[in-house]
Amino acid sequence: KLLASRNIVTIKQGSGTYVASSPGIVDDPFGFTFISDKKKLVQDLLEIRFLLEPSIAAMSATYADKNESAKSTDYVMKLKAYGAKKDHTQKDIEFHTAIAMGSKNLVIPRLIPIINSSIPLFVETTSNILKTETIETHREIAEAIAEHNAVRAQDAMYMHLMYNKRCINSSK
Repeated sequence: KLLASRNIVTIKQGSGTYVASSPGIVDDPFGFTFISDKKKLVQDLLEIRFLLEPSIAAMSATYADKNESAKSTDYVMKLKAYGAKKDHTQKDIEFHTAIAMGSKNLVIPRLIPIINSSIPLFVETTSNILKTETIETHREIAEAIAEHNAVRAQDAMYMHLMYNKRCINSSK
């Protein structure tokens, strides 16, 4: 039970005990689920993302190998294929996770839950509408990473977050 509480193993009733897919990284380490003011939480998480993600994108552009660069581009293509009708939350999370993993920084994967917990809240706040601007800003980020252009990746991520901020502010 102690190992399960630290997300080192997962226990499946009637099946057994297995090593966790992300050992030591829990889904909600900061207890965001228990915060009742979701609009304030979305805004505060976005502020934290402004502090972290542009630099993470720049690091990914600097250090990501071809396989990692291809992953972020692949997620953009999958997101584009989803269109406006389907829930794109998981693909969005995979995109931002791929960027974080491309940074090659040992601490950043442990910060991913902060970034990823904001995405479903943002999608919910904006009525689950996948807009062209989201796809385009993701494409800009992915291209910059593939070109190993750290400044462009940082700027593209900043623009992506500014777009998100405008969407959140207009949904109030």
